[in-house]
Amino acid sequence: MLAVTCTSQSMTDPLTGLTVGERPDPIVPDGWTTVRLRTAALNHHDVWSLRGVGLPADRLPMVLGCDGAGVDADGNEVLVHAVVSSPGWAGDETLDPRRSLLSEVHDGTLAEVVAVPTRNLVPKPEGLSWEHAACLPTAWLTAYRMLFTNADVQPGSTVLVQGAAGGVATALVQLGSAAGLRVWVTSRDAARGEQALALGADQAFTSGARLPERVDAVMETVGAATWSHSVNSLRPGGTIVISGATSGDAPTKAELTKIFFKQLRVIGSTMGTRDELERLSRFVVDAGIEPLVDSVLPLADAREGFEAMVAGRVSGKVVFSI
Repeated sequence: MLAVTCTSQSMTDPLTGLTVGERPDPIVPDGWTTVRLRTAALNHHDVWSLRGVGLPADRLPMVLGCDGAGVDADGNEVLVHAVVSSPGWAGDETLDPRRSLLSEVHDGTLAEVVAVPTRNLVPKPEGLSWEHAACLPTAWLTAYRMLFTNADVQPGSTVLVQGAAGGVATALVQLGSAAGLRVWVTSRDAARGEQALALGADQAFTSGARLPERVDAVMETVGAATWSHSVNSLRPGGTIVISGATSGDAPTKAELTKIFFKQLRVIGSTMGTRDELERLSRFVVDAGIEPLVDSVLPLADAREGFEAMVAGRVSGKVVFSI
């Protein structure tokens, strides 16, 4: 089968380890099944794997990819949930200390066929295109859990999204706007701020700007560079939901005094559950949301999409057709 594989790793030149070519069809353990993929999507996780972060070298070669949608062995149209829990785990799979994502222990979705636990299949709703289906299982699921499971916000609440350009950030804007939230964004790039406004954000500010009023919740994926601004932007009793730290995880000031004095909540959020993915896919269809797609490329041209992501030229999701 055709697949996109990490065959070696380099922190400074990650694309040297990217191989697009033939791989053996997957082995299917008991309790697992196969999905013949129609679309898959690219994530920063895939680039980090090529850099050697989160993917030990002794597991190479590894087929990359967490996002995918296709047809299962019984002919059903499905989305692939990428969080693989350990055998016997029950309950929220994101809390399983032995969980993994596809492409970390088991081959991922940037291939013609992927093997997944049968319980990880989510029916693809009628009306959800293959391109949009492939956008949902990672960045969009992360955004959904941040907003609707962990942020404790209601329609009419004001939410600040730090950094307007990334896949999670654009999903937060589109989901929050569709759910009746007042969404504000920050960005160092005025053009990215304008794009967020076009996607449904109510206001866009330069990074670190003083806001007109304090917000109910902050969606934090940037980390050290925006941490103090996030804390200072919250009303007393407000919530920071953090799912990443692209600028580093060691801010100059921890802001502990402000956190306890203002009784702020700081909640970590990682990916989401299979059930949340099912609810997300229905919400996207019912609300008429069209996830922002940067480009659609044949899987054979996957290197082009990786090059764009490494160069920082991506807005929305890069989708591969298979």
